[in-house]
Amino acid sequence: MSIDVNNESGTEVDEQAILDIARYALARMRIHPLSELSVIVVDADAMEQLHVQWMDLPGPTDVMSFPMDELRPPSKDEEEPPQGLLGDIVLCPEVAKKQGEEAPTQHSMDEELQLLTVHGVLHLLGYDHEEPDEKAEMFGLQAAIVDGWRAEKGLTGPSPAPTVS
Repeated sequence: MSIDVNNESGTEVDEQAILDIARYALARMRIHPLSELSVIVVDADAMEQLHVQWMDLPGPTDVMSFPMDELRPPSKDEEEPPQGLLGDIVLCPEVAKKQGEEAPTQHSMDEELQLLTVHGVLHLLGYDHEEPDEKAEMFGLQAAIVDGWRAEKGLTGPSPAPTVS
């Protein structure tokens, strides 16, 4: 799995954890090991520009996903998943920090960025949360991936509750 993390935000983030959880999520979703993903960490001004340009919504947001080859998890009867370029995930640590502090189970900016990375991966794989049933599926899968990764890393305490909308 080729995953690049590029921090352009000016904020120190745990790039290794972002890389690790992205790799874990993609493996769990059975994405081809030769697929490629880019994660870009930007400041609030850059995120706001992207948010306005692509979503026509004001202000910065927490995470945006830009799919390339529209890869999907393989079905249970597919032996070999296709490989390709997954796309880009853009994260904003300033928004992540605020969300982590305001969450019912307060958590760090880095924990929020890990959650947002998984959220972004799922969006790249075609998951969405516009409808209640889609939201239940996506957020359930997101929680299972984050919990699995945290357990594998031996991290204790409750996993961050979903704060993305």
